Amino acid sequence: MTSTAPAGTAIDPATRKLIWVIVLGALAPALDTTIVTVALASMGRSLHVSLAASQWTITGYLLAMGMAMPVTQWVSERFGNKRVWLCCLGVFLAGSALAGAAPTMAILIVFRLVQGGAAGIMWPLLTTMLTRAAGRDRLGRAAAIATMIVVVVPIFGPVVGGVIVTGLGWRWVFYVNPPICLVAMWLAWRMLPPDAESRGGRPLDIPGLALLSPALALVIYGLSEATGHRGFAAGRAWVPLAAGLVLTAAFVIHALRTQGDPLINVHLLRVRSYAAATAVQFLAGLSVYGPLLLIALFYQDVQGKSALAAGLLLAPQGIGSLIPRSIAGKLTDRIGARPIVITGLLLTAAGTLAFAWAGPGTSDWLLAASLFVRGAGLAPVTIAVVAAAFRDIPTADVPDASSTTRIVQQVGGSFGSAILALILASALLGHRAVSPAARGLAFDTSFWWAIGLTALALVPAVLLPAAKKAGAADCALRPARSRR
Repeated sequence: MTSTAPAGTAIDPATRKLIWVIVLGALAPALDTTIVTVALASMGRSLHVSLAASQWTITGYLLAMGMAMPVTQWVSERFGNKRVWLCCLGVFLAGSALAGAAPTMAILIVFRLVQGGAAGIMWPLLTTMLTRAAGRDRLGRAAAIATMIVVVVPIFGPVVGGVIVTGLGWRWVFYVNPPICLVAMWLAWRMLPPDAESRGGRPLDIPGLALLSPALALVIYGLSEATGHRGFAAGRAWVPLAAGLVLTAAFVIHALRTQGDPLINVHLLRVRSYAAATAVQFLAGLSVYGPLLLIALFYQDVQGKSALAAGLLLAPQGIGSLIPRSIAGKLTDRIGARPIVITGLLLTAAGTLAFAWAGPGTSDWLLAASLFVRGAGLAPVTIAVVAAAFRDIPTADVPDASSTTRIVQQVGGSFGSAILALILASALLGHRAVSPAARGLAFDTSFWWAIGLTALALVPAVLLPAAKKAGAADCALRPARSRR
C-alpha cells in the first residue's frame, strides 16, 4: 500500500480517491466531537439532568478515546488495517444510533463511551493508512486533503450542530452519523486494499497498557475539570492530572527498559524531525487550537452574540483555512516543513492580534478579516507538521508514530483549552469583570497569552526539516530494525 513515487510528483487519481475514502470515514467522529457541544443544554432539559451531568457526554467520549488510542497498532497488526477500520466504523455507527435513542443520561453516556473507543482507534489508523497510501514524498499533498476535517470541522461543526438542534432536536446530532458511516463502510469495503494474511502481530504489552491508558484518561479528565472553570486549585482537577503524569512517566521508563515491544515506541523520539514535529503538535494544541474556545466565548460574553451567531462568525476562519491547503501541501513536499510551519505560526499570531485589542464595539468586519488570516495560518501548520513527523520514520514504525502523534495532539488540545480557560478565569477575577468592557479586558489578557504560546511553538519549528536531500527518501523507506 506504500507509494514510492519520485519526490514532487502529483498524487495519482487512484491514490487521491483512496485518501478521500479514508477521510470520509473520519468525518463522523470529527463532526460528532463538535456538534454535541451545542446540544448539551437541550439534552439536559430533555433528560432532566444538570448541565454538569450532560458534560459527561463529552468528557466520557474523550476519556474512552484516549484510553483506546494506545492499542491501535496492536489491533491493526493483528487483524489488518481494513478489517479494523470497517469494524470501528460499524461500532461508531451502532454507538451513534443507540446514543440518539437513549432514554436516560446514564445510558447516553455509556454509548458515548462506545463511540469514543471506536474513534480513539480510528484517528491513529487514519494517519497510518494515509502515510502508506500516499508515500512520504507526497505526504504534504495528502495531508492537505486529510487534515481538512481537522481544521474545518471544529469551525463549522458548531454551526451545523446549532441548525440541527434548532430544527430537529438534540437526538439528531447522533442520527446524522449512521448514514455517513454506512457510505464510508461501503466505499472502504470496495476501495481499500485487502489486508495481508495475519501473522499474529507482536504480543500485546499488557504492563504498558495498564500504565498508559489510565494515564491518558486521568490527564484528560483532570484537564476537563480545570477547563470547567474549577481551575487546578480544585483537587478534582490536579489530583487526577498529577496521577496521570506519574503513570505517564512510569510508562516511559517501562518502554525504555522493556526487552519486548512496548505499546508505544518512545525510541522514535530520537529521530530529530519526528521529535520536533511532535513538540510543535503539542504546542500547537496550546497556541493554535486552544484560542478557538476563547474566540467563541468572546463573541458571546463580550459582544452578546447568540451561540449560533458566534458559530457563524467563526466561518471566515474556516474559509481562510481552505485557501492555502493545496499550495501548502505542494510546497511542503518541495521545500520542507520548516518554512511552511514558521509562516503558518506567524500568520496565526497575526490573526489573533485584533482579538487582543478587541472589545464590545469592535467591528465584526475587522474580526472576520483577522479570523480569515488566522485560518490561513492554521492550514499550513496542520499540513506541514504531519508531513514532517513521518518524513524520516521507517515504514514499519509508522503505526507506532501515528499513535504517538495522535495522543500528543489530543493531550495538547486539552492542555490548550484548560490553560487558556484558567488564564481567562483568573483575568475575569482580576478585572472584576461585570460589564462587557471589563470582560473585554480579561479576554484581551487571555489572547495575549495565546499569542505568546504561539511564539513558543516557533522554537521547535526551527528544528523541523527543510528540503529533503537526494537519496533520503530511499533511506527513509527501509524497514525498521527489530526492537527485540
